[in-house]
Amino acid sequence: MNEKTIVVLTAMNLEYNAMKGHMSDVTVQTHPMGTRFEVGHLEDGGCRIALALVGKGNQSAAVLTERAVAQFAPVAVIFVGVAGALQPHVALGDVVVASHVYAYHGATSEDDGITARPRTWELSHPAHQIAAHVDRDVNWTRQLPGNEPAPRVHFGPVAAGEIAHYSATSDARQWLREHYNDAVAVEMEAAGVAQAGQLNDGLPTIMVRGISDYADKTKSATDAEGWQPRAVANAAAFAATLAVSLAQELDAADNARVGVQGQHVTIHGGIQLGGPDKDGGTAARMADAEVRPGKLRIVLNGSRRLLSDLASLAASATAIITAIRTAA
Repeated sequence: MNEKTIVVLTAMNLEYNAMKGHMSDVTVQTHPMGTRFEVGHLEDGGCRIALALVGKGNQSAAVLTERAVAQFAPVAVIFVGVAGALQPHVALGDVVVASHVYAYHGATSEDDGITARPRTWELSHPAHQIAAHVDRDVNWTRQLPGNEPAPRVHFGPVAAGEIAHYSATSDARQWLREHYNDAVAVEMEAAGVAQAGQLNDGLPTIMVRGISDYADKTKSATDAEGWQPRAVANAAAFAATLAVSLAQELDAADNARVGVQGQHVTIHGGIQLGGPDKDGGTAARMADAEVRPGKLRIVLNGSRRLLSDLASLAASATAIITAIRTAA
């Protein structure tokens, strides 16, 4: 089955559980280094989802995004979570899709003050077009519980740093106003995810954030009023609908099917390495995966150790044969 995978990442269990609520037939896959993924399908029979909890912060998000991409070779990565609004037109419960991501902590410190040295990652054009289509033409709000007014979806810059903002007058907020005044929301993971996507041949990475507060002193009050779960539910509903569209449309024309199978190598739009099993069939050494052109190295990452072992075995066999011939 030529099935595409979307990796979905979250920072908190609240976000994780909201996204898992849209999945069925869930099984657990554990990375050799211990990262736990829950893999299933969206309830409407849509695409395959690999869901993981990465924790807070850009560094862990970057590392575990890379790990997820290497393991599942997805067609896209979606980060689902909450964020604080930075613009007055963005309301609590609204959904923000990052048109680009600012890593806002880059700077130089000199005698005359601090100067911003930002890094920016833009959402790929195809992914932006698909997300805009979901907002415009797809009834994604049907997945929301109750009869609450439909939240608005905003496309705009998101600022990602390592600070949880509880003040609108702090030095950190002043920094955002001075250097990133077009940012519509602020959060703590998008820069890591975006950079990992860029380093994987520009793999589409989409940040979907529900607005749970205004990144100011009212944050504790809005949390107490239950805006976090409401914002997360909205973001998860949009992300679930978006995932289906991404799987249907991204790389529809140029995906190659790659698999690995035994004693021979065959290429039929893909590659398989493997060996005979105990019943005389062929056991797959690696699950089939979807990759774009140029992604072959990602899919083969999991077989490096196998290939290394085969090379060592071949070298040992050659040495033994040489020794036997010499003795004879």
